[in-house]
Amino acid sequence: MAPLPASIRRPRTTRRVLTFLIAASSLSVSRATSAAAQRAESQRAASQRADSLSSAQFAALSARLSDAGGYFDTDNLISNEASLLHPLPTLTRRGVQGGVYIGVGPDQNFNYIARVQPRLAIIADIRRDNLLHHLLFKALFESARNRAEFLALWTGRPVPADVDAWSTRSVDSLVAWAARTRTTDASIAAARRAVRARVAASGFTLSAQDLATIDRFHGAFIAEGVRLRFTSTGRPPQWYYPTLGQLLAERDTDGVQSGWMASEAAFRVVQSLEQRNLVVPVVGDLSGAVLPKVAALLRERGDSVSVLYTSNVEDYLIRDGRFPSFVRGVRALPRTANSVLIRSWFGGEGSHPLNVRGYHVTQLTESLGGFATDATVERAWRYSDVVSRLR
Repeated sequence: MAPLPASIRRPRTTRRVLTFLIAASSLSVSRATSAAAQRAESQRAASQRADSLSSAQFAALSARLSDAGGYFDTDNLISNEASLLHPLPTLTRRGVQGGVYIGVGPDQNFNYIARVQPRLAIIADIRRDNLLHHLLFKALFESARNRAEFLALWTGRPVPADVDAWSTRSVDSLVAWAARTRTTDASIAAARRAVRARVAASGFTLSAQDLATIDRFHGAFIAEGVRLRFTSTGRPPQWYYPTLGQLLAERDTDGVQSGWMASEAAFRVVQSLEQRNLVVPVVGDLSGAVLPKVAALLRERGDSVSVLYTSNVEDYLIRDGRFPSFVRGVRALPRTANSVLIRSWFGGEGSHPLNVRGYHVTQLTESLGGFATDATVERAWRYSDVVSRLR
């Protein structure tokens, strides 16, 4: 091909400038595209961390995180861990706040939720009945104006006429009032109506058997009131099992009544999350699909675990040979330097260096990262192997 006439050739310097400009333009477009992608990802993560869920979203999230569940022979209406407030000062000292809370069992979770104030709480249990139990709690939180009305509806007592004035009362006075106040046919009917109406609007598809189970659980609290104790099918009650009233009035290791019913402020933290559908009950085995599913959700949200409360579930998982699967699930959870694991040790008074005198059960708190990076834990043969690591 013949060369271009000199008069229309582009000087080399001009070609170099054009090349530079094209490259700069491409880089600018690339950066703009990357920035747009980052903004889109941030917006998506923010939408995943919505500060409320609709009833349909609430039920759908529960279904997404659940698995087939399993069988356990006890209703677990209340905890048998009188020491459940002992980790609270540790949570404060470690700066454990926000994030996503994961726990098991009934209302003992509310103590940790009230202290940590998570953005989302997930309560997982192998029993579907625990999910139904938490729908009962949700209905009570949505129906109550304050702690006094919650306790009245929970135990079927008549709501005080001046209930708004009860917001400043101590938890001891609330428990004493519930202990001396008798139920009436009208107060029981009103409590049951309130719960049934809220449960019907929960977003969950519930069978007649499900609704009967919620009624049965509510009936146990109505019948026993604050004298209710943990019961275990086929096994006699133990001397160290606290009553509901004792659990509500317990103290932490600083000697402070700091549970979820100890103050209106603590109660409101949990109530707000419940009203916004952000305490999500899930059916599942902690050694199964639940923790990997939660890990995936947290990655979508750009969030991390603040607290993983397991009670003594690890004891059962070790006995059944499923503990290594649980450990793998924990390792998959997004975490921060402040994330913690809280477990319960039923070894008796003096059975562990961290046991508090006068308590049969010991609450043990450790760094979630420390547990996840300990290569020895999944080889534990006994629960005592796990808890003896902590001093």
